[in-house]
Amino acid sequence: MVDIALDPNMYYFSMSTADSIRKAGELGYKYVELSPNEEFHFWQRYPKGNREFIEGLRKAEKESGVRVRTINPVQNWSSPDERERGYQVRNWRRIIELADMLDVREIVSEFSGNPNTPRECEQAWFRSIEELAPDFEKYGIRLNMEAHPYDYIETHDEAYRTVAATDKDWIGYEFCCPHTFHLSSGVGDVERMITSSAPKLREVHVADTFNHLANDGNRYIINPPGVDARVHQHNAIGNGEVPWDRVFSSLRGIHFDGVLSVCIFGWHEWADELNKKALARLRSEFAG
Repeated sequence: MVDIALDPNMYYFSMSTADSIRKAGELGYKYVELSPNEEFHFWQRYPKGNREFIEGLRKAEKESGVRVRTINPVQNWSSPDERERGYQVRNWRRIIELADMLDVREIVSEFSGNPNTPRECEQAWFRSIEELAPDFEKYGIRLNMEAHPYDYIETHDEAYRTVAATDKDWIGYEFCCPHTFHLSSGVGDVERMITSSAPKLREVHVADTFNHLANDGNRYIINPPGVDARVHQHNAIGNGEVPWDRVFSSLRGIHFDGVLSVCIFGWHEWADELNKKALARLRSEFAG
């Protein structure tokens, strides 16, 4: 059985984090994945959540019947700048403490860093993992890693090799559907990627995207030409080119029983409708 979670990103601008948990319950979800926001943990910043904030989340869980299943912090723990890396590791330690206070036992994150300095960033990331291992192990919290556009690791194969290279049972892999074409350099071979990562695949992010490399790379036009940037989307299922039938059949084929996190971004005016439709689709695909 899978756990279907909502990333309530589209509600953070109109309500508190606690109320976004209640909103998830209204939409029919039983779980949420709390992505970066200013109240809790924000990108590369010291987390602002405290005991009072956590108590508010626990109260919202009790009232709504929705559980915070995972959190998704992003910290630049692969920075080659040793001083910056140290600050980011400190931020991570506090995030792990807050996760424990919330009784969250699974954290999803990104490699961060810079694709132009992959060797230096790799060294920094492994150093950070070595320093944080006692904290993850002390609290019994698992970590699932994803490759992300403009991280020092952007492709599936390198990300999975890196996860496996840690040789730590508590570090797993997360496959991000809206990154499908970045992960595969435009190929979109979801069956191979999902199957190859099956031994450590614990979470899948669910949203659609178009292939940024299709039609000689002019699906998106970025100015000036050649600018060092990445474009990707988190659209509703069907508003893109992710081969969903192949994604779902591949997940069923490996008997996936982890987290499916609905992470549609940027469509706030239709947030309720799109999130309800995604939940219904996932329930139909993974019923029983």
